[in-house]
Amino acid sequence: MSQPTVTPSGIDTSVPNIARVYDYWLGGKDNFAADREMAERFAAVYPGIAELCRNNRDFVCRVAVWAAGAGIRQIVDLGAGLPTVRNTHDAAWAVAPATTVAYVDHDPVVIRHAEALLVKDERLAAVPADLTDPAAVWDHPELRAVIDPTRPVCVILAAVLHFLDVGPARAVVSGYAERLVPGSAVAISVSHNDDQEQHHHAHAAYTAGDLHNHSRAEIESFFGELELVPPGLALAQAWRGGMAEVPLAHKGSAYILAGVGLVRG
Repeated sequence: MSQPTVTPSGIDTSVPNIARVYDYWLGGKDNFAADREMAERFAAVYPGIAELCRNNRDFVCRVAVWAAGAGIRQIVDLGAGLPTVRNTHDAAWAVAPATTVAYVDHDPVVIRHAEALLVKDERLAAVPADLTDPAAVWDHPELRAVIDPTRPVCVILAAVLHFLDVGPARAVVSGYAERLVPGSAVAISVSHNDDQEQHHHAHAAYTAGDLHNHSRAEIESFFGELELVPPGLALAQAWRGGMAEVPLAHKGSAYILAGVGLVRG
């Protein structure tokens, strides 16, 4: 994998960053040596991590399609990461071109890339904010430029809550859900490993922060009072909004659990 053509000023590229590590696993080019080193070290413990990332990305795109099909014309993608081959707005616009999308991330590299991609389209925004502060995100002027809080919104928290402990993860979801009007939705995906020892080794290999192995019950609890859309909490690659879960076997002990909760009046 080659070095990105431009190294952003003011960015410490010697420290691994999860957005750039994720980009590497998806086959992207916007990553640096420190990111690739951690990615390879992690992959040595989780051999199927690249496939899990693809499963998660596909889930996000299916959520965007489902939301657009359900009449939700606004999406907030939290911890969105670097722009990739098929972005959230690409999936939504295939169904409803008027859908507005706000990409939220605290990584300045992510924001700079997103701004370059999105700057020419008034339906899109790149929001430099920390997703763990729902009030600050919701009140951010860049987000409010494309998101009307009086109308239904689909909030996406994909592959981010395993970086938080159970209590903070529940608080984050609740912090967004309580700001949403009826007809809105919250989509969540979280990694899980049935092999606790393997997770322990993976945590040791992941040097960019905490990595929690939430149980299925804990992940379900993140939805709080939200009403789960069928098939409920499912394998990310099996989730299809409104349909029964397709029985798919997962490879190895690690997989992504995902679901969508509705805000009812």
